[in-house]
Amino acid sequence: MAINLRKGQKVDLKKLGPNFTKIMVGLGWDTNAFDSSHEFDLDASIFLANEQGICSSDKDFIFYGNLEHGSGSVIHQGDNLTGAGEGDDEQVFVDLLKVPEHIHKIAFTVTIYDAPQRNQNFGQVSNAFIRLLNEESGEEMVRYDLGEDFSIETALVVAELYKHNGDWKFNAIGSGFQGGLAALCNHYGIEVE
Repeated sequence: MAINLRKGQKVDLKKLGPNFTKIMVGLGWDTNAFDSSHEFDLDASIFLANEQGICSSDKDFIFYGNLEHGSGSVIHQGDNLTGAGEGDDEQVFVDLLKVPEHIHKIAFTVTIYDAPQRNQNFGQVSNAFIRLLNEESGEEMVRYDLGEDFSIETALVVAELYKHNGDWKFNAIGSGFQGGLAALCNHYGIEVE
């Protein structure tokens, strides 16, 4: 049975089982019905950061244009352009045993593509969630439903896996940003053009 977290809650992955190292991360959302001339395109991105929360290089930024980390530790399954249907809208596979030693945080984020031009924000998104599944058994281990706390934000840090005293933990963050993907990149030390 999955552990359901609220914003700010944390869980030690070791408590979920000694072999919980290969994780499927599912992210999902719905868009509210409203008049718009544009479809919503939400994108999951992952930042692999050091202890200070900064990415060492742009190779530590996984998104629809760079689907796999060089270590093979994080593999994004690709961009879902519509978010249509039930269940996960985007999925990411994480192998904690392959994460390079200098990586201490793996942040899972979601942005709205071309949000300013399309006049879209997370106030128009509902039922957002992240869930961790044991890749081998398919069992859902952790779930965090974000709720409806957002209005003008165009980017979210949904949650992160982080290393503390050598053990991996999961933190339900749910923090919004204005400025879309560029703001998140700046936050994690990735230079954008």
